[in-house]
Amino acid sequence: MTTRTDPVEIEVDGRHLDGTFVRPDTLVPGVVLVHGWDGSQDEYLERAREIAALGCVCLTFDLRGHVRHRADRDTVTREDNLRDLLAAYDVLAKRPEVDRDAIAIVGSSYGGYLAAIVTSLRPVRWLALRVPALYDDRDWDVPKNKLPREQLNELRRRRIEPAGNRALAACASFRGDVLIVESEHDDVVPHPTIENYKHACGAARSVTYRVISGADHALSKKPWQQTYTSLLVSWLTEMLLNARAGKTGAGAATPLASSTQASPED
Repeated sequence: MTTRTDPVEIEVDGRHLDGTFVRPDTLVPGVVLVHGWDGSQDEYLERAREIAALGCVCLTFDLRGHVRHRADRDTVTREDNLRDLLAAYDVLAKRPEVDRDAIAIVGSSYGGYLAAIVTSLRPVRWLALRVPALYDDRDWDVPKNKLPREQLNELRRRRIEPAGNRALAACASFRGDVLIVESEHDDVVPHPTIENYKHACGAARSVTYRVISGADHALSKKPWQQTYTSLLVSWLTEMLLNARAGKTGAGAATPLASSTQASPED
């Protein structure tokens, strides 16, 4: 299937975020891909092209505090970036070729945290979270770059019930299909945080959990990046095939799919 790449500006709070649509030529599902803190849309463009080739319209974009709006880095809050993601979702959903009942959000780290929250504010059918971060609700309006690192580290190493966190509460209410990808040697988002997300997604239609062997948080080596891309594209392929066949999703017979450790050689 041929694809087309179109630049787009996403207007939010009087500013314009740079984005890129990657799409086929027919009415299809939509996918928003959101990067993590210190990232950019560039890290998702190649993945977006692979997903678009499955028959999806994909939108990548740069959050405020990054790239064109890096000057906002010390003042941008989670509320600002949540509004960015909501604006991006709305731009995608308004595309005439997008099926509004078949929208996925793919997020990494900070982007995964925001993506989880968006499921409580917009219709989302599929949610893919790579090393999703967690933050304390009580400092929601504190600039993201000024959050105390030691407190974040402590928060991410303890058990948190869904009712005690906005992102986890959104996951607890989510009824779509979920992919959670962990890095084996992640020193930013440790395993207890991943367990909190898995626990919160108990009511999801299906949950697929994968671990990338040897990988760090940022997927700093090419084989780890390729492994994640393969996991993501394979999962979305299965989701799309099931949707087209009128099924409910991978692992629908059980509330939580078994974990698998994926290595770069897989």
